[in-house]
Amino acid sequence: MKDAQLRARSLVTALFLLLITSLTATAQENSSDAFLSNLHQFRVSNYMSLDAYYRFSAVGDTETLNEIVANINEANDAMNSVADSTTGILSEEQVENLNLAFDEFKDLMRSNINDVRNTGFPDLRLVSDMANQAITLNEAATELYEVAQESRETKTDSRVEAARSAAVTMAQMMAKYSARTNSQAAQTFQGSSSDVPLDEQARQFDALLADIKKGEVSGELKSTLDSLSSKWQFIRGSYINFNDNNVAFVIDRYSKRILDGLETTITLLNGSA
Repeated sequence: MKDAQLRARSLVTALFLLLITSLTATAQENSSDAFLSNLHQFRVSNYMSLDAYYRFSAVGDTETLNEIVANINEANDAMNSVADSTTGILSEEQVENLNLAFDEFKDLMRSNINDVRNTGFPDLRLVSDMANQAITLNEAATELYEVAQESRETKTDSRVEAARSAAVTMAQMMAKYSARTNSQAAQTFQGSSSDVPLDEQARQFDALLADIKKGEVSGELKSTLDSLSSKWQFIRGSYINFNDNNVAFVIDRYSKRILDGLETTITLLNGSA
């Protein structure tokens, strides 16, 4: 009788330990997903703030200024979440270096905004510094994102990663196009040897969109992808032929809707995983 009781207790203990292990693994996986999501949002928001700045430099309106602030705040929240993470994916030094690069970007953004508000036009040297810092910041964040990916125990969903890469690419294209449309410092935006011209980025976006559509696509996911694909085809030529005269505010509006569609796509793909 006692042997039977001991075996029953051992079985219960084993099942309990198995449950705890499973829950711990799930929590770590969710934590890793959130960590990658925050790094992704950080990259997108920084380029969105730069896109808004170029438009602000041309018109100086409060609405666009608020847009800059909102995107910087989103990037700041994402950076804080990365810094506060307990996953141990990145070292304190890696996070601190990214934070310092972000602080420099924010300082340059603040100085450039003040120039426009105080003098009515931008300081081209400072605008160039900010654009180059944005590229440096993105390269640093992307490198850490890749480090975080490699450290995960579970395989990253390839379509989610394609959608995130597409979103970063779109945000970059928006900022570059806005620079060409609104700023005399447009050429200084491409201040990095690793930076890719707009037409090449547009073709990269084509490939990423094709990757997202691989596999099963149905229901809300299909309608979301069909919608953003349609919007992309409407403005694709403007990014390919970026030196042509195009309606900038239409391109900006459709690009933002594509970004919204990509974020919905990521949510749907994560939900089906």
